[in-house]
Amino acid sequence: MNNVYFKRKIDKYLEEWSLDENHLPLIVSGARQVGKTEAIRHFASLNYKHLVEINFWEEPQYKAITEDGYRPESIIKLISRINPDFSFEPGATLIFFDEIQAFPDMATSLKFFKQEGKYDVICSGSLLGINYKKVTSHSVGYKMDYEMRSFDFEEYLWAIGYPEDLADDMLEHLKTNTPFTNLEMNRYSSLFMDYILLGGMPSIIKEFVRSKTYERTFMLQKQLLVDYRGDIRKYAEGVEQERIMAVFNHIVPQLAKENKKFQLSKIAKNARSREYFGCVEWLLDAGVISICHCLNFPELPLKGNFDETKYKLYMADTGLLIAMLDEEAMYDLRSNKNLGIYKGALYENFVAEALSKSGYELYYYKRDDGTLEIDFFVRGRDELLPIEVKAGNAVSRSMRTLIKSEHYPEIRQGIKFAHANIGKTETITTFPYFCAFLLKRYMRSINL
Repeated sequence: MNNVYFKRKIDKYLEEWSLDENHLPLIVSGARQVGKTEAIRHFASLNYKHLVEINFWEEPQYKAITEDGYRPESIIKLISRINPDFSFEPGATLIFFDEIQAFPDMATSLKFFKQEGKYDVICSGSLLGINYKKVTSHSVGYKMDYEMRSFDFEEYLWAIGYPEDLADDMLEHLKTNTPFTNLEMNRYSSLFMDYILLGGMPSIIKEFVRSKTYERTFMLQKQLLVDYRGDIRKYAEGVEQERIMAVFNHIVPQLAKENKKFQLSKIAKNARSREYFGCVEWLLDAGVISICHCLNFPELPLKGNFDETKYKLYMADTGLLIAMLDEEAMYDLRSNKNLGIYKGALYENFVAEALSKSGYELYYYKRDDGTLEIDFFVRGRDELLPIEVKAGNAVSRSMRTLIKSEHYPEIRQGIKFAHANIGKTETITTFPYFCAFLLKRYMRSINL
């Protein structure tokens, strides 16, 4: 099973990248262990005669390859001296620099590899190193970027054997407002619950596909959390390390509260935003969390229209969020599928994850007096679309208020994700949770 490759959405991107005659060197970034290296190797095996792979973290001796400058000929000469088994055939070789955040100066060479044009170059790096920002600064104008995330629900369905056109069939239901049959609802809901419990980290998915049980997946999730905390200790120092760890450890308990706004006062009595927001940014750059900004007012544009001191934090992978719960909650979830007090937090985190993986930035709104609150907003072509996530199928009072009020002219309809089948009133469309990954495709398909 370890040698089995599961199809990922990056596969199509890499194929299209290689077919573009004017493609630039590519940097694939993302959190640790989301499958970057495996996907690039798979792509290389299908499209190149030779792969030259260098990992700057595991093989630091290769940091010497720029001693004579950044021109491809001098770099290739020094690579060959370290490993004469590498083959460099123009037009048939992919050079893969992995863990480039461990040697950010290497990015300076991308300009020259592009100018010479003999070899395709892909770099990969985990955002769990502050040095990644140096990679970006060294390669401005001479690289393309792709951020890779863990499996989304669609990729998970592919991994367990469902056909690629299943999402098209689900999308057709959304476009035509056709409810799923009872059989479909039961099956998709069950698959969705499995996905929530597992999350999308490749090692977890592979173990579940291999064993068909949760027996070892929880242990693997716990180990990933140990690795993430280890990376915080490795890359952050001093006071910042403790603050970053504190923010990380407070995400789950704060999401479980009715007021999901991240409150620094829960971390330290006199904590100030300016002292901690750099820690939030660190975790964002790490790809470990997502941030949802609170709008000043529910209107367009979204960018720039938010209060930097008010935000919600979500785990980038819901499976890892579940692995951070207490042991009793974990057992109840896996044994009885009982989401308990975390029900709202888990569904909201999942929708945040699905929207983020679809390319949306996250925004919410809560009026100061607490009388109006919307979980998320996305932009349509010429309107603002409020999105609510309901643990059951409750009435969306805040959404109805926004739609009916003349004070919000850009809001004319809304979407609710709930434990319910597809349904539509005059202004509010209801979709099951498991359809959240289709939202962007749905909006495009109906020109919303």
